[in-house]
Amino acid sequence: MTTKPSESEPSVTLSILVLIGFLAVVFIFAAAGGNVTASSVQDWYPTLNKPPLTPPNWVFAPVWTFLFFLMGVSAWLVWRKAGGLRQAHAALPLFFAQLGLNLGWSVSFFGMRNPAIASIEIVFLLAMILATILVFASIERLAAILMLPYLAWTSFATYLTFAIWWLN
Repeated sequence: MTTKPSESEPSVTLSILVLIGFLAVVFIFAAAGGNVTASSVQDWYPTLNKPPLTPPNWVFAPVWTFLFFLMGVSAWLVWRKAGGLRQAHAALPLFFAQLGLNLGWSVSFFGMRNPAIASIEIVFLLAMILATILVFASIERLAAILMLPYLAWTSFATYLTFAIWWLN
């Protein structure tokens, strides 16, 4: 015997479609950031003085792909637990704001080639990620946990950004 989902629980089909939607949105932001980054990684970034612990270039794409995947799943978990977009009214705008700030960092650092602006911007990004995690935790603990690697990597990126600004 199958049971009907409760009113607050979305159907499996809707849930899967929304998961795909969240993943699509985060990967659209990722692609936009990658597009801004692409030319500078080839001709500008190699000319910069970099701090100790700077990873090789090949590390960034798989790490960011994994983090964007976790972000999409995290937002979906919040949507699902809250029972929809309207019910997740405080959490998802923070999530989308941090996505915008994430893209903004790529634009300021690689697009504008301005580590100073990127250093200021990344502080706001860190604050927005932390705010998102705190609000997500109040709705769905696993969603907040899935955002922690992103917070950690962005903290590391903050070190790299400030150090590159300082060294150049």
